[in-house]
Amino acid sequence: MADLRWDAVRSFFDPDLMGALPDVFVPDTSAEDWQKVFDLVEARGWQRELRRDGLTLPLSSSAEVLLREPDAALVELQVCPVPGVLAIFRLTAAEEIDFDVDLRELQGQAGVDILCGFLTDIGRELGKPVLMTPEGGSPAHPVLGFDPDQDRVVLLAEPL
Repeated sequence: MADLRWDAVRSFFDPDLMGALPDVFVPDTSAEDWQKVFDLVEARGWQRELRRDGLTLPLSSSAEVLLREPDAALVELQVCPVPGVLAIFRLTAAEEIDFDVDLRELQGQAGVDILCGFLTDIGRELGKPVLMTPEGGSPAHPVLGFDPDQDRVVLLAEPL
């Protein structure tokens, strides 16, 4: 059974209201948590590509990727949990895992189910909440997310 129903969350999947690329994040993380995400991507066989400055890099350890010069280009891990759906993780700091999803790829109940499944996979692996805010929104005001205590994705705000 789905965590959320399209009719109840349609506004949170509206690119005009939320921005096309809402922010998704896991607070209070470490390099070890990033490594768990790398391992999850490998274990699930999700299509992925690690990129810096347009170049593809081997998927090495997260600690190696996070150790970069302050002026070095940002490293991105692009993950497709299912064909046609892309999540872009930005490895900026060990203390927070953050990524974008494209709401235009996540329409209808199928899109809700894909996002809920992806957030659940990450949240279960880390044992932590995975929260979504509107694009450029405040981390203090997530609209939905994986709740590890309830072991599912829940609404954290009233739909618009």
